[in-house]
This record gives sequence, structure tokens and C-alpha cells, in this order.
Amino acid sequence: MNDILPPDSARWEWLESKVRSLMERYAYRNIRTPIVEPTSLFVRGLGEVTDIVEKEMYSFEDRLNGEQLTLRPEATAGVVRAVAEHSMLYDGGKRLYYMGPMFRHERPQRGRYRQFHQIGAEALGFPGGELDAELILLANALWKELGLHNVRLEINSLGQPDERKAHRAALIAYLERHVDALDDEARRRLHSNPLRILDTKNPAMQQIVEAAPRLIDFLGEASLQHFNVVKAILDANGVSWRVNPRLVRGMDYYNLTVFEFVTDQLGSQGTICGGGRYDYLIEQIGGKAAPAVGWALGVERVLELLKEQGSAIPPVTPDVYAVIPDAAALPVAIATLERLRAHGVSVQMHGAPASGEGMGSMKSQFKKADASGARHALVFGSDELARGMVLCKSLRDGSGAQTEHCLDSVSEWASTLQFSS
Repeated sequence: MNDILPPDSARWEWLESKVRSLMERYAYRNIRTPIVEPTSLFVRGLGEVTDIVEKEMYSFEDRLNGEQLTLRPEATAGVVRAVAEHSMLYDGGKRLYYMGPMFRHERPQRGRYRQFHQIGAEALGFPGGELDAELILLANALWKELGLHNVRLEINSLGQPDERKAHRAALIAYLERHVDALDDEARRRLHSNPLRILDTKNPAMQQIVEAAPRLIDFLGEASLQHFNVVKAILDANGVSWRVNPRLVRGMDYYNLTVFEFVTDQLGSQGTICGGGRYDYLIEQIGGKAAPAVGWALGVERVLELLKEQGSAIPPVTPDVYAVIPDAAALPVAIATLERLRAHGVSVQMHGAPASGEGMGSMKSQFKKADASGARHALVFGSDELARGMVLCKSLRDGSGAQTEHCLDSVSEWASTLQFSS
């Protein structure tokens, strides 16, 4: 787990701002669910034999009532619980998004910590492949907004339960014929969750996995049609994709479309966003049956990729730095700064140094003003104040131009100090 400090926290705020703006354009609304949920929610929702439930969850017993609780390892189960609990689908489907910390006890990797952060989007109550495509387009639009490149889309269809059942039987029979070549983890999962074996990263098993029966070959007409709708919409919008028959995702709740956005620039753990359809999860956790589809991205990984690609993230800087030569000017200066802030101007006020030697020299104050990134310095000098004025000096255009403004007419000149003006 790690702290996120300024100025790095500004990169997070920038990303979150981009996401909020984009979600609004796609008509997705924010939902916020608890960090702690009953352990049973994740066991039922994610699957008992998934890595997350078996190895990675931070679970504990409530000392007051003995209830088994878990720090959320992902957000979809909690969103689904909230939707079911509050009967949110009674008047039709909902488009939702969330941001927040998740917790998994796993080996820390580049861009992944045991407390990590996800941003996700969920469309609940919609059965059609057009919503699968909409969510993929939403993620793809975010990469464009952020200026990310070299991110590829991989898609697959897991079909419906009866189709997976037939494939499962064929897959188990195939793997049993090659059991001597399976590693211990694959043998353990052979009869409990064989589909996850296809996602193995063990180089020694790649040839066996490549030749395994493909789930897509067991899909019926309806499942194939659903998948074709998704692909046709992506094609119509110029989004490149590749079918990856080994793409199964890490949770048991998925059916039909699954997808991942992958990069080669973050090492072996290259997935920065993944999701799919989960039409049975709402009923599975006790709600009324309803279709749903969604995705989640790893914030740390996306920010790491932005850094890797050298993408420029605008710095957060004040419009104005207030230079105050004498502490006697503080009452008038601060009153002026408050009026500027009320007009939307971002202001950083100089603070007296810890040495206790007054407000510090003009030279040191201008040095701090320059380091702040502010475009202007407002100098509250005694001569200017005696005339009811404040001196404004340009810091960024190289001219060093100086003008005076009247303290009694802040509203008339405040907008000239803003970067956006």
C-alpha cells in the first residue's frame, strides 16, 4: 500500500476529471458502495475456486457480531448488491460508474499494489450486444481522451451456461489425456474450474492449452449472433479487435462477451482494463434476474502507462502568487485574495518562513512565485497600498510586464489573471 502525494496526486485528479466528463457524455451516473462487504457476497459472486477468493481477499470476523467481512477485492459484486437491494431496475436499465480503492493480498507488481484503485462502468438491465459494444467504445474513447496509444483490444465469447457445460466436459476429457504435463495448479483446477487453466501463464503448458477445445466452437446460434452484433458495431466505429479464444477473465460470473484492453509496455501484466457480460450475477446474489455488462480499469496501471508513453499531464498551478513584503499588509492582501477567489481565480498566498524573520525577502518570495508555476505575481507593496493599488507582474510570457490594479474594483480585472482568459 502506498501514499499518493502532491504533485503526483494531481495526475490522479486529472484522470478522474477526464473520466467524469466522459461518463457524463455517455449518460453514466456515479454510484458509491462500501469498502467492506459480507464475505459471502464475493464467494457467491466471484466463485469459490477463483484466485481472488482462495488466495487474495482480506477477510476478517466482526468482533461485535461474528459476521465474516471482506475488504472489497473488486466493485462489481457490490454494485450489483446495491442495485438489487435498492430495486434500482424497477423502472428500467441503469448505467453506472464508480471510482475507488480495492484490496487484494497478492504479490505487488508494476502498477499494482495490495490497495489499488479501479474505475469501472456497469450497464444493468440491458440484454443486447449493443451495450457490450457501447462499453467497449466508452473505454476506447477514454484512451483517446488520455492520449494513450499502443493499446489493443482482445475479445471473446464465453457463451451461455449450457454451452460452457458442453465445452467443459470436452475440455476436461482433453486435459485428462495430458494430465502428466499439467502443473500442480492446473491439476487442482482440472475438475473444479478447468476454464481458468486456459489462462495459465506457465510456458511449459502453452502448447497443450493452444490445442485445447475452443469454447467458441461450442456456441449456439443466439450466442454467436450476440457476438456478431458486438463485432459489427466495433467495426462500424473503426475499433480494431482480435478474438482471443483463451480469454476467460478471472471471475466465474461472466457469460457471452468478455474483453480486455492490453499493452505490451507494462511487462507480463499488460491488461489495463477488462470486463464482460454477467447476466446471472444479480439473481445469483439474491436479486431479481436481470442482464448486465461492465468493465473496470486499474488506475495505477493506466497512470503508469501514461508515464511510460511520455504523455503530458497538465500541471496544477495557481493563476496568481501573492507577494507580501510586510506583514502589516496581510489584512488588506488576504481580503483582496478572497475576493479574487470568489471570482474563480486560483491564488497561492505567500506564507512567512519558519525562521520567524518576517515575511521573507522580496527575492525569496519571487523565487517561490516562479516555482509555483503561477502566471502572475500580485505584489502588495506599501507604496501601492497607500494609493489603493496592487502591482501585477507577469511571470510567464518573458516580458516581465507590470501593471497596477485598483483594490476597490477587483471584479473588473479578476478575469484577466486566469489561465483560461
